[in-house]
Formats: sequence, C-alpha cells, structure tokens
Amino acid sequence: MLQWIDIINLCIASMGITVAAGGLLLTFNVHYLEKWVKKYFTIMFAIIVAYILSDLTSQISLVFLGKGFGTLSKIAVFFESFFSSLLMPFLTIYMHKLIGKNIFSKNFFVIMTLWAFYFITLLVTQVTTDIYYVTEDNVYKRGPYYPILLVPAAALMAVNLWYLYRIRNRISRNNLISLCLYILIPLVAMAVQMFSYGLLFVVFGISVSAMLMFSFIMRDQYEKSIRQAQVLSEQELMIKILQMRPHFIYNTLSNIYYLCDIEPEKAKMVVGDFITYLRKYFYAMTSKELIPFEEELIHTKAYLSVVKTRFEDMIFVEYDTDFIDFKVPPLTLEPIVENSVKHGLDPDSESLHILVRTRHEDGYNRLIVEDDGTGYSPDPENDDEKNDGEINGLHIGLSNVSERVRTMCGGSLTISKKNNGTGTIVTIDFPV
Repeated sequence: MLQWIDIINLCIASMGITVAAGGLLLTFNVHYLEKWVKKYFTIMFAIIVAYILSDLTSQISLVFLGKGFGTLSKIAVFFESFFSSLLMPFLTIYMHKLIGKNIFSKNFFVIMTLWAFYFITLLVTQVTTDIYYVTEDNVYKRGPYYPILLVPAAALMAVNLWYLYRIRNRISRNNLISLCLYILIPLVAMAVQMFSYGLLFVVFGISVSAMLMFSFIMRDQYEKSIRQAQVLSEQELMIKILQMRPHFIYNTLSNIYYLCDIEPEKAKMVVGDFITYLRKYFYAMTSKELIPFEEELIHTKAYLSVVKTRFEDMIFVEYDTDFIDFKVPPLTLEPIVENSVKHGLDPDSESLHILVRTRHEDGYNRLIVEDDGTGYSPDPENDDEKNDGEINGLHIGLSNVSERVRTMCGGSLTISKKNNGTGTIVTIDFPV
C-alpha cells in the first residue's frame, strides 16, 4: 500500500534528478568554465544522475512492483550505494587539481583505501543479511551491522573535510564555501539517515549540495574570466599604445641632433619639452586610473612644442579650456592632437590650425578638438555620409583613445567633418 512517506521520497528523488540533470545541462552550456572544471562537473553530475536513477528504480521496484522483483531492487540498491560512494574520491581529485598538486599523494592513497574498504563491504553485503538485504517479498531491511557500511563513507567525507581545512589558504573564498557545503550537507544528511529510517535525506542532501557547489564555482570561474579579460585588454591596449611612438621619437631625436650645431639653445629647450613629454607619456602608460585633464593638457602642449621644431610656422594652436575640473583616461587629448598633425597637415598648404575646447553641458564633460586640415577619411571607398560618426578603427591613435574612453569611464568618441567640408571635429563625451 502506498504511504505518504513513499510519495515524499518519490518527490525528493524526482527533484534530485531534475537538479542534477539541470546542472549537467548548465555545465555543457557555460562557456567560461575552465576545461578541467567543466570535465569535473560533467562527471560529478553524471554520477549523481546515475545515483538518483538507481534510487528511483529501487523505490519503484520496492513500492510498486512488489513480490517477484527482489533481484531488481537488490541491483538498484547496490548501484545506488556504489555511485554515491564515487563522489568523494572525485572530490579529492578536484581539490588536488585546484591547488596544482599531484593527484597521487598520501591523501589520495588514504581516500582510495577507504573507498576500497567501502566497496568490499558493499560486495560482501550482497551475500549476507548482516548489513542490509531485500527479502523474498521484495522488502528492504537493515541488518544489525548496517552502520558498518556508513563508517567508511563518513570517513571519506571527514578526510576530505580535513584536507580542505589544510588547503583553505590556497583557494578562493567561493571555492572554500562551496566545498564545505558539498561535504557537510551530505554528511549531516547521512548522520540523520543512519538513525532515522524512512525519508531519503541523503538523496536530498547530495543533490542540493552539488548544485550549491556548482553555483559558487560558476561565480568564481566567472570572476576569474573577467579578471583574465581585463588583463588581456590592458595588454592589448599597451601594445597598441607602444605602436604609436617609434617614428615620433626617432624624428624628434633627429631634429635635436641637427639643432645642437646650429641652434644649441633651441635644442636645449626642445630637450626639456621632450623630457616633459616622455615623463607624462610613460606615466600615462602605467596608469590604470583616470587622471586630471590638466595633466593631459600639459602632456599635449609638450608634444606640440616638440613637433613645432619641424613645423614651426605651419602649426597654430588655440586653447579654449577654462573648464578643466574633470578627469580623463591617460593619453586622451594628446593622441587626438597628434592625429590632427599627422593627417591634417598638408605640405602644400600654408598652415594647420587646431582648436582645443572643453565644455560642461548636457550632463557631460565634453572635449572637442577641431582642425582645418585635409580632413579625416577612415575609408576612401566609403561615401561622405559613412565617414562621419563613430570611429571604425583604421587610425590606431583614435581607435585606442575610443577604446580607453569607453572601457575606463563609459564615454564615447565621435568624428565629424566641419561644415565647410575641410577639417575634422573630434568630440569626446565623458559622463559626469
């Protein structure tokens, strides 16, 4: 006769297999998990699915099928115990891998010895009635020495818990919490099950603890992937920044070399400006924080002082920068002005005029650089309409600025032509 406790146990098993199958599905679809972590959770959830399927089979056989299905019940109970016992040795392997330790250590030898004792006991159980047995009427019974089967299982958990305590300072907080829950919840459930026959506390404990562990590990892996992405992004930006310098440094040193003979005082002045420029530049390269706009302005003026050595009567700069009380990413203004010089200066024209303006309007701190040069053309095959608007990345200096502004402060960089069709306007909006 079906009793209320049988219904509850069937519900627990159904919930457990749903949770385990959901975890298995998540493992396959979460792409930021490291390969070995994904492999571990695939195996772990597969074992739990097999364990709960065995338990569900034994329940159906014992409760619904009745007499004549004792062999099926006995096989199902055996595999239920066998699959559940595999979880702790695999957890030991996971913890060793987590700290980069060789799997075949003393701790692993202890775990495997305990598991071997458990497995031998489980095999002996199949030919005796002292631990548990299934009657000819297909009824599950515990024998007088039933706790013997649980002792090595509890010892496996205790050894893993002790090992976790030893490595607690070598793993992340998320890993520590998840592993503690994964061991302690089933351990408590097993202790209750040992003295209380009926409800499937262990099935509930294993499925819930596994999902909790997976949730914490997913969070840890996600945070790790974010940190790695940030490092890679910083490295890529640094490489791009370094790509902008060699020609300018070479030309500057060449100009200083020739000035030393004909205008030594001017050479001395250019060296001073170049030192200021390099100091600001190298500081900007290593800085990961926003800097005062005034610092960027000093850097830009030092650059222009150096570059005017070559184009003294061809570059004229005007500053409308009364508003300077805001911060910007390093190397923001200087590369824009440098881009104006590189791409706006026409050897056939008389001069290049650059206007640098700052404004606080429309909820933004706005930086505007205008020039009357030959004009910005990201792609000569595109029409004029497509050349306006967001930068497409063909000019590495502006592309780097756009990327830094976007990632470091959530700002935006836009490029447009002046109304007369000659010259370029670069506008950067920094959210307040």
